[in-house]
Amino acid sequence: MSTLLDQEKVRTLKQKAIETRRLILETINYSGAGHIGGPMSAVDVLVSLFFEEMNIDPKDPRSEDRDRFVLSKGHSAIALYTVMAQRGYMPLEELKTFDKIDSRLQGHPDMKILPGVDMSTGSLGQGISAAVGIALGGHLRKQTFRTYCMIGDGESQEGQVWEAADVAAKYNLDNIVVIMDYNKLQQYGWAGKETEREIPVESPEKRWEAFGWNVISIDGHDFQQISRAFSEARQVKGKPTIIIANTVKGKGVSFMENAYLWHAKVPNDEELEAALKELQMEV
Repeated sequence: MSTLLDQEKVRTLKQKAIETRRLILETINYSGAGHIGGPMSAVDVLVSLFFEEMNIDPKDPRSEDRDRFVLSKGHSAIALYTVMAQRGYMPLEELKTFDKIDSRLQGHPDMKILPGVDMSTGSLGQGISAAVGIALGGHLRKQTFRTYCMIGDGESQEGQVWEAADVAAKYNLDNIVVIMDYNKLQQYGWAGKETEREIPVESPEKRWEAFGWNVISIDGHDFQQISRAFSEARQVKGKPTIIIANTVKGKGVSFMENAYLWHAKVPNDEELEAALKELQMEV
């Protein structure tokens, strides 16, 4: 895969990202529940994964050869659903059922009811362990699929994350790529100066290097950098890779960006209208 995207591809991915953010906002407003800040920061990486990087086929979501994806920060499920819907895993109209009791689109991903979801997640820290297990299984069977896992920076306070990191390095799992959505803000974090919050995890690059991982640090909203990071990860042999994606919580809407109160706040109709106007200006 090329390490440099042509400008037309970049424009297409940017448009997908704008559309994804629009769908996230409209869906949360319609359903009256869900998260916004974390999903908005994760959008560009998810769009890159589903539309550029991963070997997947929505018509055959259980193919043995498919690449796997685990959203360890499962509370950002709405970002995953909106990307999957655009990719063809479900009708866009189904997004209106989000968080309903009989919906396939629950507040956290459920692999038993939604084809294309490779692991049910929600309890923070557990998703990466499952992803490491999937990658280890593929490694032992000499299968060629790759496993991708997105974790949150607040989630990285869980000890289970580091146990999984240790195991992946021990078994030289070069078929797994973890992406940390490093938006540097969590809902229930430690208070910082005045109205600020402390960064959930300081110097994540050094921590992951200490656990024996190949570490790549990027702007998580730059499609060229995201693409190059995935390409570089494919060249690494004998160790797992983590991409530290520096992102902005609530990305795309000025009054939501870097505002922890928008972690799980539902926009009213007026806020939705204002947010959609901002996104339209990016087109």
